[in-house]
Amino acid sequence: MKLKSFRTNTALILATLMLVVAAATTVATAQTLSVLYDLGTNSGDPLQPGALVAQGRDGNLYSSSSSGGTHNLGTVFKITPAGTLTVLYNFDGTRGSTPYGGLTLGTDGNLYGTTSLGGAFRLGTVFKITTAGNLTTLYSFTGGTDGYNPWAAPVQGTDGNFYGTTCGCPYGGAFAGTVYKLTPSGKLATLHQFVPHAVTDGVNPQNALAQAVDGSFYGTATNSGYARSWHDLQNHRRREVHSAPQL
Repeated sequence: MKLKSFRTNTALILATLMLVVAAATTVATAQTLSVLYDLGTNSGDPLQPGALVAQGRDGNLYSSSSSGGTHNLGTVFKITPAGTLTVLYNFDGTRGSTPYGGLTLGTDGNLYGTTSLGGAFRLGTVFKITTAGNLTTLYSFTGGTDGYNPWAAPVQGTDGNFYGTTCGCPYGGAFAGTVYKLTPSGKLATLHQFVPHAVTDGVNPQNALAQAVDGSFYGTATNSGYARSWHDLQNHRRREVHSAPQL
């Protein structure tokens, strides 16, 4: 019985080692990095690309850049898996400028993103663009309860609507960011407003949301409620230091 137990345990150990080796081999292969294109190689190239890259139904990769392009106000670009880059759209301010967040793919095959500035009120937009480069502004932020300066690309929920955040940056407005819902036709509803100095809430969400299996959306706030501005943050830190007990 002891021998049988020893053999069984040995077999289990060997199986575990083989699984670990196989997993390590897979991870090592996944770590291979290839540069598809060096941005800035040619005049008019996109510069400072956005956070998200979306793969279109055609197999090509799509994203945005916050600068570069004809007007140096950002672009939407396409790059093939082989590394051929094409600028699809050059922002000039009228339909937005300075897109930080990259793009997400909608169920309709179009790509969706935001600009942090520009648009009708110069406070940022949500846009849709086809893989051929035809851009439509879905919404221009006003700076009211709808927020301003969206940094992240919107994500499409299971209900077909788009969900995203506004940063409310630079810090110091009446609202320090929002969470919004946008219909495909461009009707916006504010779901949550981040309020400066609301310590438990956080402020200035800059990144995209993610929808979980429970249907809820999850995200992050970049700063604490105290960080309404750099000046306020420094003052808060000074207060913390001054109020600390002397040892």
